[in-house]
Amino acid sequence: MRRISSKLTYVYKRVFPAVWFGFLGLFAAIVVVASSAAGRWPPLPFLLVPAAIGLFGYIVMDKLVFDLVDEVFDDREALIIGNGRRQERVDVRDIVNVGFSQFVNPPRVTLSLKKPSAFGSQVSFCPPVRLLPFSLNPLIGELIQRTKHAS
Repeated sequence: MRRISSKLTYVYKRVFPAVWFGFLGLFAAIVVVASSAAGRWPPLPFLLVPAAIGLFGYIVMDKLVFDLVDEVFDDREALIIGNGRRQERVDVRDIVNVGFSQFVNPPRVTLSLKKPSAFGSQVSFCPPVRLLPFSLNPLIGELIQRTKHAS
């Protein structure tokens, strides 16, 4: 059994958002503390801009990062998909389409399933990071070929 998902998924889903929102919160806190030390209200733009950036960041991360499953393993006839403590086995014959978006960060693979799994009818994961990011990942190319022949 080989892993076909990135080991960096944890960083994308948990570490980066914590750093992103932590930095925005720290910036706003510094503005509030500095303003209160000077005895005046904080300038409104210095609070609204981080809030707007945080909202925009959350919307983007919700669409591109938060829905990624943690790990996907290839067992030749099936994929073992794990997210948190839940795992599910999906037969390759139950995969209708394998979509690969390589020009987003992080790159993502979306599996469309015939029967909805515990993770829904579409399962997305991040493929392993490669040195040549603008070419098709060979693991994903092989999965695409196997799903075409299995149907």
